[in-house]
Amino acid sequence: MEVLRRSSVFAAEIMDAFDRSPTDKELVAQAKALGREFVHARLLRAGLAWSAPERAAPPGGRLAEVCAVLLRLGDELEHIRPSVYRHVARQLNLSLQSETVVTDAFLAVATHIFSAGITWGKVVSLYAVAAGLAVDCVRQAQPAMVHALVDCLGEFVRKSLAPWLRRRGGWTDILQCVVSAEPSLRAHWLVAALCGFGRFLKAIFFTLLPER
Repeated sequence: MEVLRRSSVFAAEIMDAFDRSPTDKELVAQAKALGREFVHARLLRAGLAWSAPERAAPPGGRLAEVCAVLLRLGDELEHIRPSVYRHVARQLNLSLQSETVVTDAFLAVATHIFSAGITWGKVVSLYAVAAGLAVDCVRQAQPAMVHALVDCLGEFVRKSLAPWLRRRGGWTDILQCVVSAEPSLRAHWLVAALCGFGRFLKAIFFTLLPER
């Protein structure tokens, strides 16, 4: 009951931030909440279970809208090239026995994705990568690493994306991608994000190969 109460209070604080200009701390909290929901959805789709006490209170209001759009755009991105965001650990030649190795690889991918600038397409790609790695971790009996990935996602948002998000008024700006963008234009920036990540997978594979 105490976990549920604290989660409800935390969710209320996150929702309140949507009614005004969010702080960096609030943007990170929202990023992690969205990350948990995105990962949870992908794990359910894969027929896998994951325990996250922070999810005791489901998102509501504007956060739920943002989450729905993020998942929808993620579906579109993964539909274009389904193989890219599946078996991410294998594509990166990653061992899932070390939390440090997994989080360092995720940060390397994230840094490269945004090396040429920030777009919502790249943000969606970031979440898809995190979810793909999370699915791999649970399949390899490493569910604790999922929490580490979500924390790592939040830290990357704090260091690299928070100013960009703040200038756009926060996470709700992603709703404009669905409201104002034509399907063909939306597909264009999703493909751009996909191509950038696909090229990086090939490069990072050799970087992460163990020394022999």
